Parts: sequence; C-alpha cells; structure tokens
Amino acid sequence: MPVMKKRVSIKDIAKQLNISITTVSFVINGKAREKNISESLTKKVLDLVAELNYQPNTLATSLRTGKTKIIGFLVDDISEPFFSGIARRIDEIASNLGYKILFSSTRNDTEKAIELLQIFKDRHVDGYIMALPEGLEEEVKKLIQTDAPVVLFDRYVQDVKTDYVIIDNQSSTYEATEHLIKNNYKKIGFVTIDTAQQQMVDRLAGYESAVGKYNLPAIVKKIKYVNSAESIEEMIKFFKAEKQLDAVVFAANYICLDGLRTFRKLGIQIHQDIAVVSFDDFEILEFCEPPVTAIAQPLEAIAENVMKILLNKLKKAGKSIEKTQVSLPTILNIRGSSAKK
Repeated sequence: MPVMKKRVSIKDIAKQLNISITTVSFVINGKAREKNISESLTKKVLDLVAELNYQPNTLATSLRTGKTKIIGFLVDDISEPFFSGIARRIDEIASNLGYKILFSSTRNDTEKAIELLQIFKDRHVDGYIMALPEGLEEEVKKLIQTDAPVVLFDRYVQDVKTDYVIIDNQSSTYEATEHLIKNNYKKIGFVTIDTAQQQMVDRLAGYESAVGKYNLPAIVKKIKYVNSAESIEEMIKFFKAEKQLDAVVFAANYICLDGLRTFRKLGIQIHQDIAVVSFDDFEILEFCEPPVTAIAQPLEAIAENVMKILLNKLKKAGKSIEKTQVSLPTILNIRGSSAKK
C-alpha cells in the first residue's frame, strides 16, 4: 500500500530556510517588497516553493482572509447559446484574476434554484452572478438586503434596487417588427412564453408597440413552456389556426428552434410561406435556407460589464456604493428569411 505523501506547509518552508512563517507568508502573497524583504531571500523562498510544489490551503486562506475567490453563476440552462457564450467570457476574465466559477442551471425548477443558491451560500462564494430564475425573486431580495455582491443580467426585478446588465429588449423587438412591416408584411405573429420575466414582458411590449403604430393586428401566442415537445405541439396548433400569418417573431432562441422544428413538421417554407425573425442569434440560423434574420445580443459586452460591476463591488466590500444599471444595444442581423415580399 503506497504511503500518502505529507502536504507541504508554510511551516515546512520556514523551517527549511530557518526564517519565520510570517516572512514566508508575505513572500507567497506578493508582499515581499511592501514588507522590505530582500530580493535574495524572496528568490530563495519562491525557489523552494516551486521545488517542493507547495499548494496553498484554500480553506485556511479563506478563513484568514474571508475570501474564497469563488463566484456563483446561476442561469436557467447553461447549454443555451446565449448563456454559454456569456459563461465562457466570464470564466476567461475570472480565471485571469484568480477566481473560480461555480456554474449551475436551474432547469426552470424553483426548488432546485433555491437549493443551488443555498449551496452557493454554504460555499461562502464571494459574489453572485444570476439571470434571475422565476420564483427566486424573494430569495434574491433577501440576499441583496444582506449586502452580498449580486449582479443580475438578462433580466431584473422592477421593485428591487440592485446592480444589473441588460439589453434594450423593447427597442430591439420594436426595430425587428418594424423591419418586417417595412418589407411589406402585414400579419405578423409573435411567439413567446407565458411568463412575468421582465425581459420577455419588454420584448412583447416592443412588438405590440410596433404593430400598434402601423395599425396592424397583434397576433400573440404565449406558450406555457415545459419542454420542447410540448412547445412544438402548441405551435403546431397555433400555426394551423393562424394560416393568414405572413411573418413571425420568436421571442428567444430556444423558442425559434422549436418553431423551425414545427415548420418542418408542417411543411412550412421559411420566407416562401412565412418570414422569420429570431430574438437571439445563434449559429444554426445561418445554415437555414434561407438564413434567418436575428437580433444579436452583445455577449462579450454583457459578460465584461457584469464582471466589471462585480469586481468593483468585491473591491469595495462593506462600503456603500451606488447601484449600477447598464442597458446595452443589440444588432439586427438581416438575412434572407425576412426579405421583401
């Protein structure tokens, strides 16, 4: 049976070099110059650290500093292109600064979301990044009231004053709907989910504002979203009943994907039978025939703003700072699916 190798400690390094534990600690934590420790001694300590492959005890460090260097990241479904794109960039920024991210998906399950939030608390994460799951509003309100560093993105709660990064959902869907109207489409449907989530409410408002301005009918389908199969069943009924539609705006990428599957089942041809616009751009849309027009969210800018706000909050922990709310513009990527009639 192999003998377990003893973990190297700061005490071992200090003993071998015949110096104090405090001196070793200062060098390891980058405070040698600040504490007037000579360059030669600093080099000896760092050389021995490398030779012995010293690994700091993260638990002990967190107990001493009150920081775990861990950030909790909570969204509905991290496999969605929108969330995964943001997660990737946040991870890059965090890694460069020595932070680790706990990535979690709620799968639209409120109980699971509450459980995941508790796990973050138990792990004493330094901060929270969340696309606020439905049903978690009260829990998050309580968290914010404790002055925990929380930054929301994608959506926010109107009656909670907190830091967030969103995009201008209302203007984005207004612009996309008006684009269809100006291309001579008159019977434009809007497919969304039945939810009180603010970003979806704002997207619907943008659509309704555009069709209202041009005195066109608002033809809205709200899906009680459970899963893709049930979503497609609801869409089949909708598109069969609304055969007069000449265009449709899908309120999110996963809804658009279910819409494209529905079209295949019903034999509906993109543009030839119905013009299509998706909220959220993703790679598949470029490979449709014709490619699908989409509202592209600035994923990198969202991630970078989220991290900038969170890091500022972590830096000024315990101090009262103004809440930061950022609203970013989108880009309408116009493709063949919404070309003029």
